Amino acid sequence: MSGLLLIAAAWLATDDAQPISYHRQVQPLLTARCAGCHQPAKAGGKVVLVSHATLSAGGKDGEPLVVAGKPEESALLAALLPRGDKPPKMPKKGEALPETEIALLREWIVQGAVDDTPAAAAAQFSADHPPLYAQLPVVTSLDFAPSGDLLAVSGYHEVLLWQIDPAGTGATLAARLIGMSERIQSLAFSPDGTRLLVVGGSPGRFGEVQLWDVAKRALERSLLLGGDTLYGGAWSPDGSRVAFCGGDVSVRALDTTSGELVFFNAASEDLALDTAFSKDGAHLVSVGRDRALKLFEMATQQFVDNITSITPGALKGGLQAVDRQPGEDVLLIGGADGQPKTYKMFRTQKREIGDDYNHVKSYAPLAGRIFSCEYSPDGARFVAGASQHGKGEVRLYAVADEAPKWSLPIAGAIYAATFRGDGSRVAAAGFDGHVYVIDAASGALTGRFAAAPIEPPVHEGTP
Repeated sequence: MSGLLLIAAAWLATDDAQPISYHRQVQPLLTARCAGCHQPAKAGGKVVLVSHATLSAGGKDGEPLVVAGKPEESALLAALLPRGDKPPKMPKKGEALPETEIALLREWIVQGAVDDTPAAAAAQFSADHPPLYAQLPVVTSLDFAPSGDLLAVSGYHEVLLWQIDPAGTGATLAARLIGMSERIQSLAFSPDGTRLLVVGGSPGRFGEVQLWDVAKRALERSLLLGGDTLYGGAWSPDGSRVAFCGGDVSVRALDTTSGELVFFNAASEDLALDTAFSKDGAHLVSVGRDRALKLFEMATQQFVDNITSITPGALKGGLQAVDRQPGEDVLLIGGADGQPKTYKMFRTQKREIGDDYNHVKSYAPLAGRIFSCEYSPDGARFVAGASQHGKGEVRLYAVADEAPKWSLPIAGAIYAATFRGDGSRVAAAGFDGHVYVIDAASGALTGRFAAAPIEPPVHEGTP
């Protein structure tokens, strides 16, 4: 039984007179069932269902969607109920809401449709009302568009698109893509650069996958899943599918044309954190806190193999990041032990207990945990970002050499690192909220800028 059905069933099992909480019961239901198509960034029918205020604002005609005390006059309920032999108007796609959830909404309206949202949770963000930053956000993900001039940077409730000059010395804010998710955990441009995959959510409430049209700065699709944040987004090589994973130990994939989920597997034994496709898109891998690099088959949705060894001590701690070498089925992984390693995706001989047959190469370890690792576009190099005791490090390696080509210490923890499309620059960021642009050949810092605009503090007595 889903969390929403549990909420509704628990209410039905109690005294009907018990007050229903809009903040704890009604809004989570509307967010999970409706907000994918009815949010500020994608207001279907000009209806937004993310707050009590937007319910009152109504849709195209401006009439409130809920009339306190009068469920029969409330357009929200009318849209969710069958119309004789016809199905409900909403949702347009997917199954109708269960009777228990509709009954909960009805009783909330009967009780007066009271708004009990705490003031601290009432803030809503949109293109017209973007987040205001009193201090820089922690940056958890970065990605360059294939063209190399546009850098996507994670913020609070948004992705900031920065135009980077050719020399990597300056940056101009080009757009702010504001959605539902409070936390953005993963960003990835499509192979052709026309779309942006955004994976995140709001901890303890929902996970979300967003697909944006980059040129139009428009939200194409929003899919809300589960009760916690999602991680580790990746595109298939042909751009037809995206994969992601989550705190519920699942790995999923979505068809980018239809929006349908085409893959689900929960073979992980702990939090799953990152994903990657095989070069033909027929297989998928994930890494996570269970210390395993797992292989799945897309067509059957089956778990195939633990690619990494099950020998105790072969991997010291969980894995945080994975990337596939361009043009090859070789996987780069990094995690708690700070040591980048590469593995062949597919086993070519029978497994023996304790073997580490798929292991290709180990590289000189970084200090602390690796949070990000990525191959260069030509597959000849890779970059890794790490953190230890609040201090960060960015390193670049040649695939053929165990020792790094260069290493750049950073005052704050580094959580994300990525190559420019032509491989000439590396961008890295993390705890201190600054984006560092680095010459990929020499390791020299060419530019640094704040990940988000800071609002100057207002002091009493300021004119």
